[in-house]
Amino acid sequence: MPIVAQSTETTDWVSRFADEVIEASERRAPGKPVVVASGLSPSGPIHLGNLREVMTPHLVADEVRRRGHKVRHLISWDDYDRYRKVPAGIDGVDETWAEHIGRPLTSVPAPKGSSYPNWAEHFKAAMTAALAELGVEFDGISQTAQYTSGVYRDQVLHAMRHRGDIDAILDQYRTKAKPGQKPKQGQKPVDEAELEAAEGSGAAAEDDGSAGSAGYFPYKPYCGGCGKDLTTVTAYDDDTTELTYTCAGCGFSETVLLSEFNRGKLVWKVDWPMRWAYEGVIFEPSGVDHSSPGSSFQVGGQIVGIFGGEQPIGPMYAFVGISGMAKMSSSRGGVPTPADALKIMEPQLLRWLYARRRPNQSFKIAFDQEIQRLYDEWDKLAAKVEDGSALPGDLAAYARAVGTAAGDLPRTPRPLPYRTLASVADITAGDRAQAVRILSELDPAHPLAALDEVRPRFDRAEEWINTQVPADQRTVVRAEPDAELLGSLDEEARTSLRLLLDGLDDHWSLDGLTHLVYGVPKVQAGFSADATPKELPPEIKVAQRTFFARLYHLLVGRDTGPRLPTLLLAVGQERVRTLLGG
Repeated sequence: MPIVAQSTETTDWVSRFADEVIEASERRAPGKPVVVASGLSPSGPIHLGNLREVMTPHLVADEVRRRGHKVRHLISWDDYDRYRKVPAGIDGVDETWAEHIGRPLTSVPAPKGSSYPNWAEHFKAAMTAALAELGVEFDGISQTAQYTSGVYRDQVLHAMRHRGDIDAILDQYRTKAKPGQKPKQGQKPVDEAELEAAEGSGAAAEDDGSAGSAGYFPYKPYCGGCGKDLTTVTAYDDDTTELTYTCAGCGFSETVLLSEFNRGKLVWKVDWPMRWAYEGVIFEPSGVDHSSPGSSFQVGGQIVGIFGGEQPIGPMYAFVGISGMAKMSSSRGGVPTPADALKIMEPQLLRWLYARRRPNQSFKIAFDQEIQRLYDEWDKLAAKVEDGSALPGDLAAYARAVGTAAGDLPRTPRPLPYRTLASVADITAGDRAQAVRILSELDPAHPLAALDEVRPRFDRAEEWINTQVPADQRTVVRAEPDAELLGSLDEEARTSLRLLLDGLDDHWSLDGLTHLVYGVPKVQAGFSADATPKELPPEIKVAQRTFFARLYHLLVGRDTGPRLPTLLLAVGQERVRTLLGG
């Protein structure tokens, strides 16, 4: 179905932003590629909350491409940020990494056992691989490379010349009163705002500049002695660019020419708007914590003019949660990453979760049983797209999920229900031949020839079973019949088992067994097996639940388990007859 070969112009949020972005780009930079941007700090695992920082501009950029425009999606790797603290729960990292706090992320060793040269590259690698699998096209920019090669030298010198103007803007949002001044109502300290922003978005937390006895400076050198940013600029000459700083960490002091010095960076609230102007960014979203009074996006909107630029179109995006988990933070450890999600779900499903919700709507990504419901919803949408009954907004979200302007993402040739595949993976416990045997019996008219027909979805479902389902919830088929339970059954219960066993031969398929297991209690109550719920009294549902629980106990020793038709197919006719006393 040629969904991605055309523009998906409609009324969804992506198209509306694409309209704004194209108009703004033609006004600001006619004839040039449209520039959208994301910023990621590889200070630890880059989690699924951070992914929204990338997916929001990616989806907009892709819509702009579908309309025939050239686009650059920049990802600024904030790898020249300071190492703030040792994240919890990182394999190969211990308390000794605390000695690197204050150094650039690219100057911190990678976790033990890593093949990457430093901390930043280690965490960038996993995200880069995940983005490739998700079909995200981008230009990566290392801020370490930009600063240490002198790319931003003119911008740094410009900021230092205009430090008074920058200080005046920042001062509007400071709560600490100067002599004779009262704090402005509702404002928070700049460093507090930055800490909150860093926790939520992965950006580095910094103060808003060096403010010692020599005045305010928007630039932080990394110390030539200890390599940390515990420095204060004590003197600066605009004409010569001679700069002197001292380090509170090791006591080191030196005087350098800033026009030749590349071991330092602009502080965050100046650095971000400087990049907007330098790269000509038209669209860049920001987390909810960057959009509060005095936060980076609001302040940056004023500072960007100092560099001759305009503030990008910048929607606020809400947090992304995980079923059963609180707000994600890279520094807390143990938070799922895009790579973790892609182990248990296909890229299309993950893209859809970000595409179908407006940026300001929060949502959760399921690692628990809810993933089965999400997949059911996704498959129902695919069926509606196929038969032409999908609503325009749903169709647009689907198109954005299954591919990009460059084409469709690889997909499972035969996408059987995720819950069915998970049940088969659960029961077969890695036995591939058994899995093929069960799956081929689901639809005897169109038998499965090989597992490749249901990959990668089968592999994702198997990984979910193996890593996300507790051991006590896994399915273990009885080795021997439960003689005690079989012997305790009354005549009505034994009759229900006989009706089931007598119908196995004629109903040995997924649809057939579904009809059979639901039909046995109906027949016992004197109704047709084909009777609909509207034709049946409420007590039939009670009888069905009782019958199902009995079968589960006899087959797997529990009240519940995988869907009974799938379970019966998995166990096989001969063993079912043995376990049910037939």
